[in-house]
Amino acid sequence: MLYAVAPILCVQPTRALVDEKFKVLVKNLPPGRPFTVRSLHLSEDKDYWEAYGHYVSDHQGELSVRDDLSFGGTYTGREPMGLLCTMCPIPGSRPGLRLRKKDVTTPMLVTISVYSGHEDHRDQTPLASVVTERWYMAPGVQRFPLQQSEVRGTLFVPPGPGPFPGMLDMWGGGGGLLEYRGALLASHGYACLSLEYFKPGELETANQQYSYFETAFNIIKDHPQVNPDRVGIFGLSLGSAVTLNLATESAIVEPRCVVCVSSNNIFSRDMSIVTAYTNLSKYESLLVFTLLVEKIRCPMLCISGCDDQNWPAVEIVDNMMETLRAAGKDHLLTRVDYPDAGHLIEPPFTPHFRSTNFLRILMLWGGQTKPHSDAQEDSWRKILSFLQHNLYGNDRP
Repeated sequence: MLYAVAPILCVQPTRALVDEKFKVLVKNLPPGRPFTVRSLHLSEDKDYWEAYGHYVSDHQGELSVRDDLSFGGTYTGREPMGLLCTMCPIPGSRPGLRLRKKDVTTPMLVTISVYSGHEDHRDQTPLASVVTERWYMAPGVQRFPLQQSEVRGTLFVPPGPGPFPGMLDMWGGGGGLLEYRGALLASHGYACLSLEYFKPGELETANQQYSYFETAFNIIKDHPQVNPDRVGIFGLSLGSAVTLNLATESAIVEPRCVVCVSSNNIFSRDMSIVTAYTNLSKYESLLVFTLLVEKIRCPMLCISGCDDQNWPAVEIVDNMMETLRAAGKDHLLTRVDYPDAGHLIEPPFTPHFRSTNFLRILMLWGGQTKPHSDAQEDSWRKILSFLQHNLYGNDRP
């Protein structure tokens, strides 16, 4: 098709944090014609990820991803951020992939393009393209790999003199040092220690001592730019088990608040992480919660997906609420359950992964793309609000 005037593709902003929305607008198109808008990203593992929607230009020859309906593609309907949250590996990719940022000092580069028609866009030259940058680290955030003691991790400090509230951030059973959520929390004003407590592939042999986590908490608490009375803990999956155990059992760790995503408690002073994790069962988990949760001394926020296929997170929080109510402490627990969301509830606009490679198997995490993506966006707002209230209080404008 020949165009009298070249189409113009506008993406605003072209540089933003990963939890910020963008607007995609295409102008100078023939009215009432079909077009495809596509995102494309080359991951650090050298795999291509894409998302795309099928649109029809309006009577003025424009289309807006924020305002208009997609009639097909990786998403349908009005999905302002569908070009990110529905990303998936391109056809022919390796199975079981998961998209995670490794080097947070560089942005995720996402190319937004517009193509003519609703078919065979991969074989076309785009009508227009724009490269966007999606950052986990805001300008001015400082990154410090730990050089002290036996603790492995990375400290992120917001710009400015502080003192800042602190966060200890822990991920799950896949192991390794994951920095992207910690960098994003620092971008929102929290000094954050991203903690590695076993390396990838070490789950079956790891035997981390309880004192390791207490030492990590004290590293962030004692940092000169951190307010020692305002330190919280954030854990997902297995990390939530460690989080709850520290908040209920430790005589050293006194968090101001805790956030648990896909909650469970399978860790105690008398068992290693691995023993608890590999012997997990629903009823054992509920029993552990009955014994421990009434010892909680701080507010906690529990985020759960109702389609969690990894473990019964919703039922576990049900039991926690019952136990706290009996102890007169149910005011400490804020819970949010999301229908049709799975286990891996991450920062907003992260692609949904119903199943991925995990250790030596293909792990089923659960969730449906649309409700899971909505859950990630809504839960992140609630997490930031919870942290603002409990760690900043009235001290922040």
